[in-house]
Amino acid sequence: MNAPAADLARAFAGKRVFLTGHTGFQGSWLTVWLTRLGAEVTGYALPPEDQPALFTTLRIDDFCRHLEGDVRDAARLRSELSRCRPDYVFHLAAQPLVRRSYEIPLETLQINVLGTANLLDAIRLERQPCAVVVVTSDKCYENDGSGQSLGEQEPMGGHDVYSTSKGAAELVVQGYRRSFFPPADFAQHGIAVATARAGNVVGGGDWSNDRLVPDAIRALAAGKKILVRNPASIRPWQHVVEPLGGYLLLAARLSGVGADRPADFCEGWNFGPDAAHAVSRVVEETICAWGEGGWECRQPAGAVHEARALRLAIDKARLRLGWKPRWTLAETMQRTVEWYRAHSAGATPGALRELCLRQIADSLGG
Repeated sequence: MNAPAADLARAFAGKRVFLTGHTGFQGSWLTVWLTRLGAEVTGYALPPEDQPALFTTLRIDDFCRHLEGDVRDAARLRSELSRCRPDYVFHLAAQPLVRRSYEIPLETLQINVLGTANLLDAIRLERQPCAVVVVTSDKCYENDGSGQSLGEQEPMGGHDVYSTSKGAAELVVQGYRRSFFPPADFAQHGIAVATARAGNVVGGGDWSNDRLVPDAIRALAAGKKILVRNPASIRPWQHVVEPLGGYLLLAARLSGVGADRPADFCEGWNFGPDAAHAVSRVVEETICAWGEGGWECRQPAGAVHEARALRLAIDKARLRLGWKPRWTLAETMQRTVEWYRAHSAGATPGALRELCLRQIADSLGG
């Protein structure tokens, strides 16, 4: 079972949640899940860049308090956090693309590092007891590309600006936690802060450019071959509901649901699949689920550095949180393609939301 359903219902029903990045892919899925759990969600984010976007497709602003705002605007961010008075904070707002960080390195750092600091400083100033999950990335680690599974104890690092920004965000969280929200003094301040490092997430409704699965779906829908840059690269691919279940379970433990000592969970946590796979395998499973198509390797001119292999160790989440991944890569791609097929067939926003909720329920074993 990915995340115990009873614990999640007990943790979030009737609670106030402040969610940054709710207009993004993961943020949209998380908003759908939180609202089904009965949470009152305040979302704070820039408008979605990609069109179509899952946020607009599902009309998520109909069932949450939708605020357009920039995490680099510290004053506005604090004002809205204060107004929400959250029981839970999920920080997902980010510049999420490695290759784009080569084009906008300074903006990537401002959003991913300073934006994280702005949120934590607002929490410090407001002194509102809450459970905080800051989502970074599996690329926060100093990865030599050897393929060794990276555990939470590995040093932060990164070859590119995106990866560096995520490692730096982890250090910012660590510094704020030690300075202002020390776990040893949790009884006095009531603020529990942890970070979550997920693998390469896929799933229905991701329309981002320069991402493998959205690019593959666009090619298949157009009857074209999928163009693949690095077919041998290995990554920890997982359906989006898998790490989201981890974030929610971690937040529940930070709030004391299912845990006698919430402060024990104020750490970094990996959420990944049982096995990492090559890009070529993901493409082939996508084609299999779609029913037809082909692919070819095409390395564009001016290609940037990308690690040959990245694997995550998830023993800590298994043993201490009771979390585990549920779906194989084949199941992941089948459920992903199911969503895109429904969308292309003209499914209504309500039907697509229900499809999301059914896949969430399936991930829980229910």
